[in-house]
Parts: sequence; structure tokens; C-alpha cells
Amino acid sequence: MSFTDVLAIIGGFTVVFLLLRLAWRCWCGFRQFVLSEIWHVDLKTYGQWAVVTGATSGIGKAYASELAQRGLNVVLISRSDDKLQAIAKEIEDQYGQKTRTIQADFTDGQSIYTAIAEQLQGLEIGILVNNVGMTYSDHFAYFLEIPDAEQKITQVINCNMLSVTQITRVVLPGMVERGTGLIINISSEAGVRPQPLLSLYSATKIFVTYFSECLHAEYKSKGITVQCVAPFMVSTNMTKHATVNFFVRSASGFAREALNTVGHSSYTSGCLSHALQNVALTILLPDWLRMSTFLIRKLRHSATADQHDINVCKKKENLGLKEE
Repeated sequence: MSFTDVLAIIGGFTVVFLLLRLAWRCWCGFRQFVLSEIWHVDLKTYGQWAVVTGATSGIGKAYASELAQRGLNVVLISRSDDKLQAIAKEIEDQYGQKTRTIQADFTDGQSIYTAIAEQLQGLEIGILVNNVGMTYSDHFAYFLEIPDAEQKITQVINCNMLSVTQITRVVLPGMVERGTGLIINISSEAGVRPQPLLSLYSATKIFVTYFSECLHAEYKSKGITVQCVAPFMVSTNMTKHATVNFFVRSASGFAREALNTVGHSSYTSGCLSHALQNVALTILLPDWLRMSTFLIRKLRHSATADQHDINVCKKKENLGLKEE
């Protein structure tokens, strides 16, 4: 057998391997985002109650409503008592499910979790959605440009990282005892790969991703599913209620599609649109370009220009000169 024949055989095996890998990924995507529309898990089998953090707006509120629509009672946790009561009444009136509310500010750190644990005692919690999260700027910014940096850094870490681990610590023992449970941790596409100019937010979200994957590996043999959801743009307060289109999903639409993927994947972009965007960005924006000084400067310049336009508009509004 000649050297050329050996290379041809190796090349043939490589092509077959890559084709099989592509076919498997296509099947997983088809199952996760297409078949799941008609074949999804009955979430009531996990338990009677679901706990949702950051439940008064955006993705958290959407998850709480969708879970109630699918037959679960919901514990809503957030910092605004007025909003909690309003959402609880809305869910009870619309879906006829029981609700409980817990007022807690997740930026406060360790001190809040004893009280939360006490209020969750005695409930058969089948599902936990660790959704609460925050960013530190409404535009791309260098790390040293974080406003009130000393306080804000601690708040972001408390809210985005400590909340996930501590609420999980509170809820997980009951799931293990019953031999079933579902934990959904909301990460972000900004945490799938390092994202300069969102450095702290990106780092906290990759923590959520790794924590979720490790926890799933540790507890799947005990009947616990831990799913990490890493969305792109969803129209919420954090994204300034961006216009909903193929690329930007509404919070309610996203929550419905993401919950359909439960049982089909332990890691998901949440919806087909975001999964396709993930593939496209992987090809079109490799890490060497994402991390390049050139792109960072371009993004920062764009963010500065946008912020300037926003400030000008605000000044015009304050002066009564808002353009028609």
C-alpha cells in the first residue's frame, strides 16, 4: 500500500467522521427545536411547585407565567414587593394556580438566604429557575469605566453568581430526596465565549454555564436534570425592550420555546433562532477577531456614539424639544 493510499484512507475516514458529526448535530437540533413543539415533557411530573428568581419582569416573569400555564404552582422571588403582588395576582387570575412571593434583593449577598430557605420549607419544589441577573452598563464599556465600581462589582457577582449557587443549595436536597427535579440556570450568549467590553458580565455568565454542566453531571444519576439556557437577544428591560423580530425574541415566546427543550438537551440556546445565530457567529466571528484590539475599539467607538445620541435625545426631551 502506497503512502498516497494511506492518505486517501485517512481522508475518507475523516470525511465520514465529519459527516456523521454534522448529521448528529442536525438531528439534535431538529429534536430540540422542532420535535419538542409536539413532544415535550410534562413538567408537573417534577413536583407541585416551581421557584423563579427575578420573577417580576423579562425572562423570569415569562418563565413564571409559562410554568403556571403548564399546571405548576409558582414561588416568585424578586426585590419589589409591589411588583411581586401584581404578578402573583395576574398568574392566579389567569391560570388558576397557587402562588407565593418572597421579597429579596440578590445584590445583598449571603444575608438573604436563611430567610428564603425558611419560606420555602415544606414545599414540594420540582423546578427551580435561576433567572435573576444584572449587568453594570447599558453599553459596551471598559472594565475601569464601570460606574461606582467598588459597589457594582460586588452586586453583579452576588446577583449573577452567588444567587445561582445559594438558591440551588437550598432547593436541591429536597429534589435529591424525592429522586426527581429540574434546575434551569439562565446564562447568556455573552458567556459562551469571552466578550470584551462586557468583561465582568461575560465572566459571571460562563460561571453559570460551567456550574450547570458540572452539576448536571454530578446529579443526573439521582434523577435531577440541570439545564443551562444561553440566549441571545430577548426583548426585556436589560435590552431596552428591543424590537421583536427573527433575531430578537419576545420574553414570553422565548420562555415557551425554551421550556419545550427540557428533556431534549441539558444545554440550549433556548430557541431555533438563537441556535442558528450561535452557529453563524462561531463561523463569522472567531475568537481571534472577537478579542482583537481593532474590533474592541470599533465596538467602544460605536457604543460611545450611541450613548451620545441617547444623551442628546434626553436633553431635548427635558427642554421640551422632542422631535415629532
